[in-house]
Amino acid sequence: MEEKQQPAFERGTDGPKVIVVGVDGSDSSWRAAAYAAGLARRQGAKLALVHIQPVLPAGAAMGAPVVDATHEVAEELMAEIRRSTERLQGLYHMRWEFHTLRGDPYSGMVQMADELRADAVVVGASESAGHRIMGSVAVRLVKAGRWPVTVVP
Repeated sequence: MEEKQQPAFERGTDGPKVIVVGVDGSDSSWRAAAYAAGLARRQGAKLALVHIQPVLPAGAAMGAPVVDATHEVAEELMAEIRRSTERLQGLYHMRWEFHTLRGDPYSGMVQMADELRADAVVVGASESAGHRIMGSVAVRLVKAGRWPVTVVP
């Protein structure tokens, strides 16, 4: 009996099947999530909302309130996503999931996009002045050249 080989994974050849979007609670990340949700709905793709909890410098991480605050942000994001989903229930059908992990936002987005075999990545434009030193997450993702990246203002 001849064994059939599975076709190799091809990223984005028939349109996106998995869209990864970064959410951090900023206005631009909510706009990115809304854009990605519309794209996922129209394409019949799965939407993966990703929140990266920042790892704080050792001195700042000494206090529990700081750690609790990062968990609280993730919980608030999840609650808002659920509320939005419930409001749209019955109007639109969309597959989605929420992921949260700790680390550097760029590395976390790369890790999740790779793990989920993303066909597209959507992020909000940086609202931080600090990105001028390190480079914004969006620019770094584009430079990685591994997925189509949409930056939502």
